[in-house]
Amino acid sequence: MARFETAPARPSVSRRGWLRRAALLIGLLGAGCGLVLAAIYWRQESLLFDPAPLPAEHVFSLPDVHEVRIEVDGASLSALHLKLPNPRGVVFFLHGNSGNLATWFTNAAFYRNANYDLFMIDYRGYGKSSGRIASQAQLRADVRQAWDWLAPQYAGKKRVIYGRSLGTALAAGLSADVPADLTVLVSPYCSMTDLMRANYPLLPTLLLRYPLPTCEYVARLHTPLLLVHGEADSVIPIAHSEKILALAPQAQLLRIPGAGHNDVHQFAAYIEALTRCLRAL
Repeated sequence: MARFETAPARPSVSRRGWLRRAALLIGLLGAGCGLVLAAIYWRQESLLFDPAPLPAEHVFSLPDVHEVRIEVDGASLSALHLKLPNPRGVVFFLHGNSGNLATWFTNAAFYRNANYDLFMIDYRGYGKSSGRIASQAQLRADVRQAWDWLAPQYAGKKRVIYGRSLGTALAAGLSADVPADLTVLVSPYCSMTDLMRANYPLLPTLLLRYPLPTCEYVARLHTPLLLVHGEADSVIPIAHSEKILALAPQAQLLRIPGAGHNDVHQFAAYIEALTRCLRAL
């Protein structure tokens, strides 16, 4: 008897409905994930930077401190400049991701005692600086523009580049490009990519528009480098400084027991080490 092929059984109406609902749900989830990833890519400035604006009429009332403006492409940066009568040099200070000059420019007495001028900028959108941060290249260009304005004023004197937290990658990148007598990185990270992998392992690192590769910049440094890190830092673990140290034979790492991320500067070991390094130049 001849055998005939038969058509496969058609799914029931209820099964076809379930398949359509499943496909719709998968599509919605995919679209939702896509929107989330797109938002992270295009709006990551709000995740990385936490600026605190100041009104244009705000006055910094600090003795021997002058407010200056640094003109950059499409914006104007607010800066404070502690100027002493006969300083040994200057510390070019790049602060962290939050606050402004009113909250960061609070240790002028330390630099007076060390006989160093202090210069600090607010990034775009911070304090009285105009504009907004739009790219890593723009951020680094702004830092370089501020340095180029300041550095010629200290020809023949010591020039120190200092970075704190977010500012450590900017400081290391600048030091890799310009001559400096000392680079100080306090609570540094090897790269923002490494931090992203540790804190958000499910997110693709290709989304990151601000990799800020401190380790890559440090590998190009051949001048003195001081690393300072709190052993209790839960925001940027001290393992990042250890990784940086392995790339720079000339570096020294000051470990501060009990210090976290935001209070390193309050420890006597930090003050003593920074004073010693500045006076040794």
